[in-house]
Amino acid sequence: MLAYEFMQRALIAAVIVGLVSPLIGVFLVQRRLALLGDGMGHVAIAGVGLAFLTGTEPVLTALIVSILGAFILELVRYKSKAAGDLALALIFYGGIAGGVLLTSLAGGKASTALNQYLFGSLSTVTTQDFVALGGAAIALLLVLVKFGTQIFAMSLDAETAKIQGIRVTAMSVLLTAMAAVTVVVGMRTVGLLLVSAIMIVPVAAAQQLTHSFKTTGMLASAIGVFSAIGGLTVSFYVDVPPGPTIVLIALGVFVILAVTTTSLHLRHRHEIQEQSPHRH
Repeated sequence: MLAYEFMQRALIAAVIVGLVSPLIGVFLVQRRLALLGDGMGHVAIAGVGLAFLTGTEPVLTALIVSILGAFILELVRYKSKAAGDLALALIFYGGIAGGVLLTSLAGGKASTALNQYLFGSLSTVTTQDFVALGGAAIALLLVLVKFGTQIFAMSLDAETAKIQGIRVTAMSVLLTAMAAVTVVVGMRTVGLLLVSAIMIVPVAAAQQLTHSFKTTGMLASAIGVFSAIGGLTVSFYVDVPPGPTIVLIALGVFVILAVTTTSLHLRHRHEIQEQSPHRH
């Protein structure tokens, strides 16, 4: 597999996605915004469609449109939580509808190219994409190092964080923008329709074993890398799309851990009941 240059690029891109995405996803899960990545993914579809229509670079255009959508969403959420939920739903529908319409207006091979962004494609990860993804991933990690503690405090309890002097609104906007960037980082390998899954599913899997926020993030990142490498390998040898394969492996890890931990808990409870004195 690694004899092919495009697979070398795809593998590195997949590792980047698997490593970074759950580190952002763990904050979204903590803040009960697990579906935010989906909303950002749909906005990115509109960005890709706009790129096809205007002849610009899809990754860069999707990034700009996604971050703009993140700011608009947080502005609406700041005004009203109920309106924010509605805005997220509107982004879901408007983003994908706008993306498909713009792609259709672009004509030519744009519709075929759109599928590569929706579901991921191994052979289309160019050197330029690789550099862009690497730069975006490094930027995300640097932001996490700088503001991770504040974002965690805001995600845990916004009111307490505000009392502590943390700029809650700014951190909320920053988290949403980071989710948007993560979606664009993963769209070439996992695809826009499934990239949010690699942000959330490894976190859900890690939570089966850990209770610490930091440990959960680290384990989720490891599961993400494992799923990305495994999914990419299966995709190459079986000739199936990488995105769904990566997500299904992550889901498989979640199911295995969930069943195992549940069985162990039940067994432990049964042993305690057997050891406890009988009451008459």
